[in-house]
Amino acid sequence: MIGVCMTVLTIGHLGTGSSWHMVIDKLLAVDALIFLTSALLSFISMKTVRCGASFEARAEIVFVAGLGLLALGAVGLAFFIN
Repeated sequence: MIGVCMTVLTIGHLGTGSSWHMVIDKLLAVDALIFLTSALLSFISMKTVRCGASFEARAEIVFVAGLGLLALGAVGLAFFIN
């Protein structure tokens, strides 16, 4: 999913810039960090015996939040950037 964020960032640079361009760039960069956090939480859940389910539940919530931000970035890219 981090690669998807980077691809969308690159595609966004192909069009002409607008005032929303910088906002969408920052949104997608933060989104990549959210997906990284989700991956780290999932990894920790596999390595810990006692609290694994708790970390996995948090990883799922963070992942879904990342998907929501990615969708917002895609909609912003489609409507605000020429």
